Amino acid sequence: MTSSVSPRRDARRNHERLLAEARILFTERGIDAPLDELATRAGVGPGTVYRHFANRDALIRELYDAGIADLHSLAPEILGAETGWRSIELYLERLAEWLAGSPYVPAVLRRMAVLDPTYKPGTEFADAIAGMVDRAQAEGTLRPDVTAVDLSILVDMLGSLGQYGGAYLPYWRRQLVVVLDGLRARPDNTPIDGEAQAFDEFHDMSHAKGPQSPAPRTE
Repeated sequence: MTSSVSPRRDARRNHERLLAEARILFTERGIDAPLDELATRAGVGPGTVYRHFANRDALIRELYDAGIADLHSLAPEILGAETGWRSIELYLERLAEWLAGSPYVPAVLRRMAVLDPTYKPGTEFADAIAGMVDRAQAEGTLRPDVTAVDLSILVDMLGSLGQYGGAYLPYWRRQLVVVLDGLRARPDNTPIDGEAQAFDEFHDMSHAKGPQSPAPRTE
């Protein structure tokens, strides 16, 4: 039994190490960085990389799915907060913190939009975010003209501070405080002009933002 369990344990360990090193490598050099370098950083042979991920696309898809799993793990704390306003605070803080610490994510989103345009697990969060907004607005704590898409865009904006690298991560909550103050319902809030974007449209746009993605490499 020991001889059969140990190889599986080693395989899981290698798999997790490859994913962890891929996050760092893709942050530093982009998602088209050489997979041979990934093998070197993970301390495995190139063949091990391809035993775990048939090609670059498979690795990118797994990183995408891992990101969706991360968001699911954050949901209970955010949606179970004692007030709607606290849910809003946690939503912005937890997701922006995750995104700022994962600068490779936007490139993964863009690539997935090319690889599989119909694969949209992120849209499953739309109702939950809308419910959170409704709850806070019913309390009178969130300004009434803010939508779920507004919050999602603010998460993107705060998360983009990760582009400055780890040196700025201790400071990004300064901008979080400014954003939260702007979201609070007050008698003197400046009205927001125009209609909000639909969530499905925002989802597709967020996966296509930035420079046009090059044709995927399948190595």
